[in-house]
Amino acid sequence: MKHLSKKKIIEALKDQQSIFGDFLFEEKLNKSKIIYEETPEIVEVVREPIEETPNLFQSEDDWHNANTLEELNNLIIDCTKCVLHKNRTNFVFGSGKPDAKVMVIGEGPGAEEDKQGLPFVGRAGQLLTDILKAIKFEREEVYIANIVKCRPPENRTPLPEEMDTCIPYLKKQISIINPKMILCLGLTAAKGLLRKKESLTALRGKFFDYEGIKVMVTFHPAALLRNPNWKKDCWEDVKKFRKMYDEIEM
Repeated sequence: MKHLSKKKIIEALKDQQSIFGDFLFEEKLNKSKIIYEETPEIVEVVREPIEETPNLFQSEDDWHNANTLEELNNLIIDCTKCVLHKNRTNFVFGSGKPDAKVMVIGEGPGAEEDKQGLPFVGRAGQLLTDILKAIKFEREEVYIANIVKCRPPENRTPLPEEMDTCIPYLKKQISIINPKMILCLGLTAAKGLLRKKESLTALRGKFFDYEGIKVMVTFHPAALLRNPNWKKDCWEDVKKFRKMYDEIEM
């Protein structure tokens, strides 16, 4: 403990406080604070430890414990685990009914989806809405998501490492929603969720199992816009999908 002249130290403190403000009395680098205790003749300088501030930030693995879609979204919305985050405008989590009986899974956000932060809102999204209506599903009663949640540059196909990084988020969404059936749109969605290596021709129109959930693969709406001749085959696929749904619900 160092004893100093009362008058000198008080004058020095007042001068420095006028320059530096009240934060003068905390020495953060040393993680200690100075307490000035007056006596009739001296001012005693006493150092007292400051309690460490608890870490209020959540662990990057906390999303595993999310119980709702909102909670999950809040925990992963700032994800930077793969390079796709570098050019995104918005993280496209997904949209729809939180306890939907049907999930629709696409490949990844496009330009309009990246802009709005919602899946399937461009031309392909409008076609998807029409397809769902044709088999008596309103868009609001299903849940729509993608294999990756950030737009790949130039709308390219997501790379395997990008898919592997993002798919655990999708699987967590599926576990929270717990749908009866899933419709995969396009080969990328099928490869990502089902880990299938066959061609789209070999996969489409058939039923597969994902953790007890019936899954069908059909064309991506964007492919139908480029190749309208495939619409007939897609129609046959989604009719089977609706029929299976009705049987499950009976």
